[in-house]
Amino acid sequence: MRIKSFRMLKRYAAVTCIIPVVLTVLLVVTGSSIAAEVLKVGILTPLSKTYAPIGQQVRWGIELAAKQINAQGGIAGRQVELIFEDSEANPAVATQKAEKLFQKDNVDFLTGTVNSGATLAVGQIAERNNKLIATTVSISGKITGSGCSPNVFRVNAHAGMQANALANWLAGQQPGGQVYYIGPDYEMGRNAVASFRKQAELNKLKSVGEVFAPLGNNDYSPYFGKIRSSRPDILYTSVAGNDTVRLFSQLNEYNMLKKLLVIGASVSVTSQNITAMGNNAENFVTVSGYSPELDTPANKTFVSDFNAAYQSNPDLYGADSYGLLWLYKAAVEKAGSSSTEAVREALEGLTWDTPQGQKIMRAEDHQAQADLFVVKVKGGKFVILDGVAGDIAIGKDTCKHF
Repeated sequence: MRIKSFRMLKRYAAVTCIIPVVLTVLLVVTGSSIAAEVLKVGILTPLSKTYAPIGQQVRWGIELAAKQINAQGGIAGRQVELIFEDSEANPAVATQKAEKLFQKDNVDFLTGTVNSGATLAVGQIAERNNKLIATTVSISGKITGSGCSPNVFRVNAHAGMQANALANWLAGQQPGGQVYYIGPDYEMGRNAVASFRKQAELNKLKSVGEVFAPLGNNDYSPYFGKIRSSRPDILYTSVAGNDTVRLFSQLNEYNMLKKLLVIGASVSVTSQNITAMGNNAENFVTVSGYSPELDTPANKTFVSDFNAAYQSNPDLYGADSYGLLWLYKAAVEKAGSSSTEAVREALEGLTWDTPQGQKIMRAEDHQAQADLFVVKVKGGKFVILDGVAGDIAIGKDTCKHF
């Protein structure tokens, strides 16, 4: 461009001096906006009613992970914001609040579901909203089996994985033992009983009866006559949360704890109800993907941090929920995006570190592979009796939907 006069030259110089300043201001504002953008994670978990103790561990685990991740700079430079909703362990409530988290709060990712029926229902909501969810608690095999969804992941062991390990251990302890089953009358309770019963019978244990009580049941004594008349050696339970406290208390009142080996699903006795159970929990055996007694540097650090934050030991649900957020961080950073499609692809086959050790997210069904432990309650703590390698425990992929 040719400048024809001194006046025009001054005007041109002034404008060209302003442009870099304007661009600098725009860059600063835009950069601040990007840096301020947060990743929203919805936590839809029972904060009241029967499963509130489990929901509390979920909340603590997620909150601790978020605090540590944010202190380290967040996920791909973005801070994590947690938005909590109380699912009440009720599928109808959970689906309503999942819609709110996806539509109104616009969460990038959702977790926290405990009730297996709620997880299955919320998975359908996630598909409709093109969002991803993960459970750290629900154990129904259907979630990563016949009812699997490309938008649903699970980091904890399902009922079949637990059943396989527990039945193998039990067959070695009491070969030919007679087993009676009691569970809550909904998806998780029935699926856990069915999974264990199948494995028990494959291991030459004899099933002598089963019963299912309503969720939130207050009186289990009407079932005790049937149990006694069946003459079992072993009582398997998938009753969970506060219901377990009542069940074990009433078993003790009727002098049945001394006569039976009581075993069950990992949801039955946890760090959140074990104190309320007192001596009634003694000698209970289960299979878990975690124990605070794990003697590794990573777990010792995790237990110390958890205790400092909440004056309580973590249990399986606290540990799995803590590990989940680190999985999400690894997936988003691997993908270079928080979009559903990119994160889904990054999650499939991803290996990540947790307090329990290394886990692998199986691409075929979105079920995590991890080592499991047979644990027994001694002196109010879970003591590790045996271990099962993750590649053996996980079993076959039965998902046919993707």
